[in-house]
Amino acid sequence: MYDTLIVGAGLAGLACARQLQQAGRSPLILEQSDDVGGRIRTDRVEGFQLDRGFQVLLDSYPEAQRVLDFAALKLQPFQAGALVRQAGKFVRVADPRRHPTAALSTLFSPVGNAADKLRLARLVWNVNRGPLAACFDGPEQTTLDALRQAGLSPEIVEKFLRPFLSGVFLDPKLRTSSKMFQFVFRMFSRGAACLPSAGMRAIPRQLAASLAADAIRLNTTVTAVRPRSVTLASGEQLSAPAVILAVEGPAAAKLAGGSLNSQGVGVTCLYYAAPRPPVDEPLLVLNGEGRGPINNLCVPTNVAATYGPPGEHLVSVSVLSAPAERKALEPAVRDQLIDWFGAGARDWRLLRTYRIPYALPDQSPPALARPERPVRHRGLYVCGDHLDNASIQGALVSGRRAAEAVLQDLWGVATDGVPSRAARQTSA
Repeated sequence: MYDTLIVGAGLAGLACARQLQQAGRSPLILEQSDDVGGRIRTDRVEGFQLDRGFQVLLDSYPEAQRVLDFAALKLQPFQAGALVRQAGKFVRVADPRRHPTAALSTLFSPVGNAADKLRLARLVWNVNRGPLAACFDGPEQTTLDALRQAGLSPEIVEKFLRPFLSGVFLDPKLRTSSKMFQFVFRMFSRGAACLPSAGMRAIPRQLAASLAADAIRLNTTVTAVRPRSVTLASGEQLSAPAVILAVEGPAAAKLAGGSLNSQGVGVTCLYYAAPRPPVDEPLLVLNGEGRGPINNLCVPTNVAATYGPPGEHLVSVSVLSAPAERKALEPAVRDQLIDWFGAGARDWRLLRTYRIPYALPDQSPPALARPERPVRHRGLYVCGDHLDNASIQGALVSGRRAAEAVLQDLWGVATDGVPSRAARQTSA
């Protein structure tokens, strides 16, 4: 009945199943949790939409443009730029290409000097040259080394780029590959960071809705895999010509073994309900002072009103280096919120705290020395952002690549969907 078994209903597994189904195959996804999405999930709490960790969709991702219906997602964009906390006040940094009226204020803002602004403009121009794959060409170093090599001052790195990129990479030391930095910088310069009106979960749910009604089995745990079969926790065994692992790095390494990237980075996200928004615009707020647990925060209800009930506002706080003592985290975050926004923050209601040990695969060198790692592994097929790059783009692309490999190996279908010459001769 099913000709491919896919373990995991995250973005990679869903994209893989979509590609296989479009090619006329019958995939079955086995997912151990109660919903699709993997690390992209959204909970409803007291009328609020809480994404499990602060996440955004960059509408410039080419693969997302190809497989997602942006209009149906009702994407709501952040404003390009940020509010940077420094010296006890907030300083606006805007993208003058998109907000010409902010060009002068940005040029003369105390975050970096005029030479820094020109060097950043040169960086944007450089990463936008040539095809997207060019971002992953050439030598690899850490992001911090790349910023220094570009001649940027320590001031703009510490006050703006470190908190901004740390929030993207979940890497406060900026050890992430310079290739990932080039890719991210290109994507941010070409589009907007967005939230779907129904929360980030709308992305995997849209992909799942494109599949056959019986193509996904939830609450189904896989305990062992072999090239043509899987064993479930119930003891049941399922067989198919191909088995595809579409789980995060540690789970893939445990099930399949071998040299799969199982290292990851974590984040802690706290959500608060506030009667009034601490900032009035759909902007990211960055900690440019380097003190306190908060790396960045935003007000999702400023971006999409659907993230909260009428009359209340949602505040999302991201922490990268949480205290070892769990009870110490929230009071430290609360004190910093009060310092930034006044005594009113004392009364904000904590809705939920998410501690996510594996939020992204580790992308430090030589992680992207080979940006598209093989999807064929010991008789199995593997996909996930740990095989491409740590992004929604990487997850979607890896799912498509795994599907294309299966189609080529088992049914002789080339990546353009046309049967290979050998397959045509066989069927003649």
